[in-house]
Amino acid sequence: MQNTHSRWIKVFITVILVCSGCATIANLDLNKLYGEKNPVNRAPASVAQASLESPATAFYQTKVAPVIEGRCVVCHACYDAPCQLKMSSPEGIERGANKEIVYHGSRILAATPNRLFLDALDSPDWRERGFYPVLNEREQTPSANTQASVLAKMLMLKQQHPLPDDKLLDERFDVSIDRSQQCPTIAEFDGYAKSQAFGGMPYALPELTGEEHNILMSWIDSGAYLPARAPLSEAQESAVNSLEDFLNADNLKVQLSARYIYEHLFSSHLYFSEITAPDAQPQFFNLVRSRTPSGQAIDVIPSRRPFDEPGVKRVYYRLQPVMSTIVNKTHQPYAIHKALTDKWQKWFVDADYTVTELPSYKPKVAANPLTAFTQLPENARYRFMLERAQNTIMGYIKGPVCRGQVALNVINDRFWVYFVKPEVADSPKIHAFYESQKDNLRLPAEHESTAFAVTWLEYASRQGDYMRARHDFMATALEDGQHFTENDIWDGDGENDNATLTVFRHFDNATVVKGLIGKPPKTAWVIDYALLERIHYLLVAGFDVYGNYGHQLMTRLYMDFLRMEGESNFLAFLPPETRHQELASWYQKAGPELTEFVEGKINPFDQPSGMQFKTQHHKKELYDIFAEHVKGVQPSRYRLQDSELGRNSKALLGQLANIKGQSASILPELSMIMVEPTDSDKPEIFTLVRNSAHFNVNSLFSEDVNRDHANDNVTLVHGLLGSYPDVFWRVKEADIAKLVAKAQQIENEQDYEAFLDLFAVRRTTKDFWEFSDKLYQTFMEHNPIEGGLLDYNRLENR
Repeated sequence: MQNTHSRWIKVFITVILVCSGCATIANLDLNKLYGEKNPVNRAPASVAQASLESPATAFYQTKVAPVIEGRCVVCHACYDAPCQLKMSSPEGIERGANKEIVYHGSRILAATPNRLFLDALDSPDWRERGFYPVLNEREQTPSANTQASVLAKMLMLKQQHPLPDDKLLDERFDVSIDRSQQCPTIAEFDGYAKSQAFGGMPYALPELTGEEHNILMSWIDSGAYLPARAPLSEAQESAVNSLEDFLNADNLKVQLSARYIYEHLFSSHLYFSEITAPDAQPQFFNLVRSRTPSGQAIDVIPSRRPFDEPGVKRVYYRLQPVMSTIVNKTHQPYAIHKALTDKWQKWFVDADYTVTELPSYKPKVAANPLTAFTQLPENARYRFMLERAQNTIMGYIKGPVCRGQVALNVINDRFWVYFVKPEVADSPKIHAFYESQKDNLRLPAEHESTAFAVTWLEYASRQGDYMRARHDFMATALEDGQHFTENDIWDGDGENDNATLTVFRHFDNATVVKGLIGKPPKTAWVIDYALLERIHYLLVAGFDVYGNYGHQLMTRLYMDFLRMEGESNFLAFLPPETRHQELASWYQKAGPELTEFVEGKINPFDQPSGMQFKTQHHKKELYDIFAEHVKGVQPSRYRLQDSELGRNSKALLGQLANIKGQSASILPELSMIMVEPTDSDKPEIFTLVRNSAHFNVNSLFSEDVNRDHANDNVTLVHGLLGSYPDVFWRVKEADIAKLVAKAQQIENEQDYEAFLDLFAVRRTTKDFWEFSDKLYQTFMEHNPIEGGLLDYNRLENR
């Protein structure tokens, strides 16, 4: 056995040496033909020919960019871009690719962040960080530009080996989300092409048309010039200066408030709604920390987290234009206008309070907003987050991560969210209570990016202490023990449609939308100030996608507490007996430790409800009572009845929402449906969301064991919901009855495949890209601000 083992080691080492030798020889050949690679070789040519008025710029903007965005960015964006090749900006293309995997949940030590526009700013710096070019960085000649470019080679390989003319892709194609990544350099490309003949780009999708291919090859052949950026308009400059002036005032009140605002908006895309043309995509901005004040070039402080020590005496908050194509999976639009900034002035500046000193950036202070911002009124903080509650919650979906099953299997597949009204937080008693609980409300981010998960027990104990203290406080300190009623639920002040949210989980990604979407769900949350704040600092401000296993595991485990806290707040509105029954149904098959923790350590669960019920169906009645309370601020988006299809067509489509059980289980997470109307050439888009049922969502691993397939169901909405389609359906309005009938007959995989044969636009469909363009155009026509390119990495092969 030992000899066999040694022999295999020798074989492995030999293979590595042979491969390395091949790459070395290839490099020598390339050096001989086209000179040695150096990123500065591209710079002089790009500067000379990529001015705003040059033909090269016009060609790129009108011809090249649309192809890159519509055919490349749909797979190459965010941290989960294959080989870290982000093609959503010229800077990302120049940066190139990297073999290191960002989503690596078992690493012992935190990885080095490689964030575009933050951690390095030019090609030489990226080369030092292990990124290799996909464009030619040798002699700038037409021959070298194509033969020494990975991008060109990938495009040519696809033309040489297009998709086979088959319905489904065979074993030569791996479209799983965790597929191994090859990431060949130009020196390794010949070996890649031999072993992965069908690995050209776009991978596992139809090849580009001849015209599209020629556009990209002509661009690469002539040097792949990437143009300079157009300057901001006068109106945009003025709006930027005004907001920066507000955020960078010298008094301590504003400095503390600006820090709070930044730490909550750093992942958002800010835009000025008052200077944005109707039906146009605005110029978006990132709020960043800079070493330099307004009027000077932005010098970004590239910390891992927004509350990390900045290393300078004074931080300046600046607006940096978003320089990448907008992709839906990371897009959090946030409108800035006078009515909003007037509220900021009222909450943070004009309010009667005093700031004596700015808080420390030490982790145990900065990672806990209840400690760092104790001088800011709770009402101001809570009002700020509630004003755009969807954005606050959306941060943990679209902020620091692009995917992560382990991060999201802590929530149910669909649930509703309500909020405690902000007047409750506007009390000296509340302030004193939170002050007393700062130690119990500490968060895992205080251990930074390299942590040991065993400290979870410490946080569990503190969470239990906090929940018991909160229960005692609510029972004795507020309104002489009066318990909450529907009047303590925020109604959006009668005008804000952020008052209620629906959260959809799609296995390893999720969506947050305003309003109560779909049928009444199994679970719901009621969120108060402290819970909303901790969700943000756990999953957005305090989460490091480059962190080690312990950091990510502790984050996931701690989120269990926060989910249970939100659920408990909702259950507290029910009578005690019903409360226990509901809790048992939400945590079926849970271990005794969890049951004891939920019902004993964190929830006495014996307090009376402040509600008055008239029926025995308490949860349903509670949903109805809450619905009546917030009905004035329910948005109309996603309603089936708002479709312009005929009444009969809408009624037929509505029947899809009745699919449940095993039939629903067969469907993927997100099915996006294009209906081609009989009397119009403008398609209508619908989304069918599968909601996977679970006996409980407390298990970290082996999620399948907790799946309750018999209670799976679906939600149908008008419009596009989600960023990661699993399948596309296409149907003429006249054929809706047939589609619905076939969908209702799905009982197994064979039935589903037969259904797809009739209605699917598969990866292999010849007009896939034409359909994709039409879908995106329709999406953006209806959602010019919220819309963005979808991600095709999860398209199934079924």
